[in-house]
Amino acid sequence: MQNTLESPLKGIIPPLVTPLLDNDTLDNDGLERLIEHTISGGVNGLFILGTTGEFASLSHKLRNELIERTCFLVRQRVPVLVGITDSAFSESVNLAKVASDSGADAVVLAPPYYYSSGQPELLEYLKRIMTRMPLPLFIYNMPVHTKIIFEPETVRIAADFEGIIGMKDSSANLSYFNQVRYLLRDRTDFTFMVGPEELTAEFVLMGGHGGVNGGANMFPKLYVDLYRASLDRDFEKIVPLQNTIMRISTSIYSVGHYGSSYLKGLKCALSLMGICNDFMAEPFRKFREPERLKVKNLLEELNYPEWL
Repeated sequence: MQNTLESPLKGIIPPLVTPLLDNDTLDNDGLERLIEHTISGGVNGLFILGTTGEFASLSHKLRNELIERTCFLVRQRVPVLVGITDSAFSESVNLAKVASDSGADAVVLAPPYYYSSGQPELLEYLKRIMTRMPLPLFIYNMPVHTKIIFEPETVRIAADFEGIIGMKDSSANLSYFNQVRYLLRDRTDFTFMVGPEELTAEFVLMGGHGGVNGGANMFPKLYVDLYRASLDRDFEKIVPLQNTIMRISTSIYSVGHYGSSYLKGLKCALSLMGICNDFMAEPFRKFREPERLKVKNLLEELNYPEWL
């Protein structure tokens, strides 16, 4: 199959939620609506089985099904990136093979969770796993969940491994970004994406290639517009767009009382918009009616149809 991946990859790549009917059943109709909704909003690719996709709570059977179904529905209109992070080396390799066989364009790998690896061990792990990778790979810096960071020097060394083509950084640390960018200043082909949407404008203005932003599940056009305005350094457009994104971050993502409130709010909003089911994989539960009403009111205050 033709690979649609550019080097470097640029723009907005939504980390798709995983629409579910229950713990082990995809909401296939919702997945199709979500894919069509995001692609029609002008996004530059899709990322499945990331943190926003609840990958760690999904069975391998369900992960395989999601990969195959997503690639089938996307039909190569935009690049598909597949998260293959797992605590078991062999399971990451197996997921990568499913992704390749299904027609995905690249895979995304965070450090194996549970055990804490040293930086030399991380580099050895990447070197070994790259010998088994059938697709290009993005490393995924997500220290809040993995408890491990890809140190800037580790990224610099890993960027020279054949097949490692970029990085998604969810550290929310612009100083870290500057260090990595400086070390890779001669690697114009190496993709550098940011996760936290609150930082996307600054990140692009500082030379980053785009955002892997959860809010683009809901309002893809909003985030695409922010990316383009940031690329053009059009501050008259950046400021109101950034303010809208901050309103989303401080309202819809903050309805609940726990660390899961971001994802619960996002899935609840997508359900209220008629896009997909808001079932949450265990150990979490979707919002109940009081929280659901709050999200409904917040969506109305945002005048969300403006961004569809």
